[in-house]
Amino acid sequence: MRPIALSSISLLLLLSSFCWSKMDNHKDNHKHKISKIAEASGLSYCNNTNTYMVANDEGSFYEITKEGKTIARHKLGDYDLEGVVCQEKELIFAVEDGALLLVDRETLQTKYLKIKGKDFKPSKKSGIEGIAKVGELYYLAIQAKKKKDAKILIVKITKNYAKIIDSIKHDILDTSGMDYHNENLYIISDKKDKLYIYNLKKGKMKKKSYNLPKFAQEGIAFDNNGTILLADDDGAVFKYTEKYFKLK
Repeated sequence: MRPIALSSISLLLLLSSFCWSKMDNHKDNHKHKISKIAEASGLSYCNNTNTYMVANDEGSFYEITKEGKTIARHKLGDYDLEGVVCQEKELIFAVEDGALLLVDRETLQTKYLKIKGKDFKPSKKSGIEGIAKVGELYYLAIQAKKKKDAKILIVKITKNYAKIIDSIKHDILDTSGMDYHNENLYIISDKKDKLYIYNLKKGKMKKKSYNLPKFAQEGIAFDNNGTILLADDDGAVFKYTEKYFKLK
């Protein structure tokens, strides 16, 4: 019988370790899953109802409880929704092809506003992938494959369109979701499974980044009690805490 080479043993051990790691990650994700929603692409916490809105990139949105139970589902049309901001009377969706969709929460009446301004040409490779509201302005995360294209647009809603008034350059590739919380923008990268924090007051990115569970992250939302929800493009919503990611 031919002896097994040390290189073969090392390879087997490496493969075994990788498989166990994948299994552990799957188990951990499973215990945090609170809802199954196809093509979940964005999240926002609604203060007035203590619920969450979940955007879907096939033109639908869901309202769910903090435990993940679906309260309502509505189809808005043929829109690639990639993020949402929940307000008391209105929802503001980021549309990947370069627009905002305003939706009345009671009547579901919609208003489509194109985003206009210099240095922005939306495409499938660099579309809108996240939205956050800060004061009366909206911050829109651009999905970039190259660092030179990585930025956040700052827009103001006018009567007939959304006007770009400024932008923030950064080095995050494949931004897939964003939320505003405690004077910071929390930005996720699906490519690297990382969470980055941009301090708006200081105008710079924090040096430390945070590891995220390995799945297709497409949205992030904070509530006011230390809970974080993450949307999975493969069809799920996961619930964590700020302590879990050591943000506190």
